[in-house]
Amino acid sequence: MGDYDEDTAFLGQTGPYFWTTFFLLNTVFVSTGFNGLYIVFVGAAPKHHCLIPDVNLTDEWRDAIIPVRIVDGAEVQSQCSRYKLDVVRNLSAEGSIPGRGVNVTNLEQEGCLDGWIYSKDIYQSTIVTEWDLVCDNQWKVPFASSTLFVGYLVGSLISGQLSDRYGRKKVVFISLGAQCLSVLLQSFSHSWRMFCIMFLFVGASQISIYISAFVLTEVLSKTMRVLFTTLGAFLFYCIGYMTLPWIAYGIREWRTLLAVLSATSVVYIPLWFVPESPRWLITQGRVEEAEPIVRDAARRNKVDAPAIIFKESESKTYTMLDILKSKNIRCITLMCLLLMAINIGYFGLSLNTSNLSGNPFMNCFLSATTEVPAYVVSTWLLKKCPRRVLLSSFLVIGGGVLLLIQFIPDALQHVALALEMTGKFGFTMAFSIVYIYTAEIYPTVLRNVGMGMCSSAARIGSITAPYVIYLTYNKVLPYILMGSLTIASSVVNLFLPETLHKDLPETVEQMQECQ
Repeated sequence: MGDYDEDTAFLGQTGPYFWTTFFLLNTVFVSTGFNGLYIVFVGAAPKHHCLIPDVNLTDEWRDAIIPVRIVDGAEVQSQCSRYKLDVVRNLSAEGSIPGRGVNVTNLEQEGCLDGWIYSKDIYQSTIVTEWDLVCDNQWKVPFASSTLFVGYLVGSLISGQLSDRYGRKKVVFISLGAQCLSVLLQSFSHSWRMFCIMFLFVGASQISIYISAFVLTEVLSKTMRVLFTTLGAFLFYCIGYMTLPWIAYGIREWRTLLAVLSATSVVYIPLWFVPESPRWLITQGRVEEAEPIVRDAARRNKVDAPAIIFKESESKTYTMLDILKSKNIRCITLMCLLLMAINIGYFGLSLNTSNLSGNPFMNCFLSATTEVPAYVVSTWLLKKCPRRVLLSSFLVIGGGVLLLIQFIPDALQHVALALEMTGKFGFTMAFSIVYIYTAEIYPTVLRNVGMGMCSSAARIGSITAPYVIYLTYNKVLPYILMGSLTIASSVVNLFLPETLHKDLPETVEQMQECQ
């Protein structure tokens, strides 16, 4: 197989064909911003306390039946218990007054046997309010979040194989349709179990879109490919991420919110005009299909194509086992550990926005906005700086800031929020760098399989992220865990090969020689 970049150098680095393809491909990442984090609002837990049935109680006892505890100097009603209803009803019937001859703190307590009352100040309904996912059932919320990432794991394992066999473009469109249908069906969930099952399909289809569209950047020139994989794809993802809280702000009912999000998929129909990857067609030995695509690109860029563009080549099919056959490629699987740690930090902080003090919609918007400068800065730095130095630096920044949060007094919540957003900036920088780094390391014949394999390992980090942020018995422990893992992972990065100013390897042999 010849060098694709050299064979197609006559197309130039920019032009109408590349810019049109660039923007069409980028639009698909808006959907990943919508659908990747709506659980922040759909799974939010409003303020709640035990439901008191309509029994004969005086106003004083109805107000006093919910136990009160002191949290950070303020009185807070218990969310999972009440004073025993039979005892309170008898005291009320006897004419007793709470606090006057009756010490209510000594009364026997019971669980919320009649259900809960939820505040509607922020949300009209969520899966928490609909299926009472609080107290003993609180674990079901992070579990539901994790099913999305389990879907990511499943999608990562199969999408690479499918797109390497059937083509990048077909898998992108099939995954878009599957995502739209899964989100729509999820809005009709009649139980928590059905919600989780559909969330798994949402995750599998979403990561398939992400990986296949990311690899489909093979149709772009080297310059446009770098712009796409740093600023383009992530910035369009961020547009969807920033838009999500305002859609959720306008739609406070979770079923309607999901139905609206699923309907946004119709805007991706123009993606059909994006061609299949000529690189992939050549690796399949289908040169006669690749040449018309490149000639059409030359026509649209107003340049002349040579009579013969590609040389004859033999094709070979590769699988994940090929990644593990040589020492050099096995070393690159260390990237999996990096992606695992980065995913724990990134999704941990992203999912934690609903638990921060202040307006949850604004917190989510600020978290998304923090990513914009990170993507812009990373685009500029990737043009000039070695990948290993950049990645290790921002891993240390992100992890170090999270370790500092535990030393911030409770009275300085705004400082803690600023540090958390700084940590999000560091993780976002690392997130954007690590994906282009991965794409640059693997050769064309293994790129999709390799990225799928690394992405699968990263999903282990994503799956654990919801549980990390629910370590509520110690509010600083999640930050210590995420910070420590991130700093430790920066050392792993030093064992990977440098890819700055090197051509994308086409074959396994070229990949081995590039180190």
